[in-house]
Amino acid sequence: MEVVGKIIQVLPAQEGIGRNGNPWKVQPYVLETLDQYPRKVHFEVFGEDRIKQNPCEIDQLVTVSFDIESREFNGRWYTSIRAWKIQQGDTTQAPVAGAAPAAAPVAAAPAQAAPAAAPMEAPQVNVDPFDASAGDGTSDLPF
Repeated sequence: MEVVGKIIQVLPAQEGIGRNGNPWKVQPYVLETLDQYPRKVHFEVFGEDRIKQNPCEIDQLVTVSFDIESREFNGRWYTSIRAWKIQQGDTTQAPVAGAAPAAAPVAAAPAQAAPAAAPMEAPQVNVDPFDASAGDGTSDLPF
């Protein structure tokens, strides 16, 4: 999955030692989408190597590729968004010569159909709804 937006917060990194004795590090960020109604998305980059490969700064436009995972602990569910790649700028749309850049959607939008020609009108049929002889005789209505 991908989301495009602007980094609005770089939160303090967290680090520790796992059960197996290996050190770990997580760098959390907050991104604001570029939609008509912007949404804030909290995501994390896990691992010292990925943190170094994907540096982010406040007000930077980025495209974040991520995985979503939920896990249960003591009867409660927790969801995390883990980024595995961060690209600088909006890379979801290829630039078109002479076109102004537009805000990219969070998810891929369905293809839009070409506008239809003038709407067709239904043919006019003059049938009296109360005339029993106007039907085809196959009606199963009780009246």
